Amino acid sequence: MISSFSIPSLAQEVIVVKFDHILEILKNDTDKVLVLNFWATWCAPCVKELPAFEAINGKEEIEVILVSLDFEDQVKKVRKFIEKREIKSKVILLDEIDYNSWIDRVDNTWSGAIPATVIIAPHATRKKFIEGELYSDELDKVLQQFL
Repeated sequence: MISSFSIPSLAQEVIVVKFDHILEILKNDTDKVLVLNFWATWCAPCVKELPAFEAINGKEEIEVILVSLDFEDQVKKVRKFIEKREIKSKVILLDEIDYNSWIDRVDNTWSGAIPATVIIAPHATRKKFIEGELYSDELDKVLQQFL
């Protein structure tokens, strides 16, 4: 008799961080182009653009980090969301509800609306901030300026 069983897939880990962690990420002390996207599960344009980030995730010269702005007590919801959509990009949840205390530190032109994306060259030699939804072709076009 042959028995079958399934091995549960390992769920993507979602770490909860404070803004100081984001500041360290923004330094981009790597040889890769960093794509940092601020989003939330409840934001329809954010969810709509996630496949564009997934499409570039895993390219050798690019690192994608998705920063969830869902509330910290929603971390299980975020994990289920990314598991259901098979998100492979690194996901962190920013536990800082006083947005006005850190938004300008990401980019002084940011109104606070999401989605928002920061693209940072290796070793933070330059960056580009984009507020609003990005489509795949737009994202690819911007990334070409960094590769």
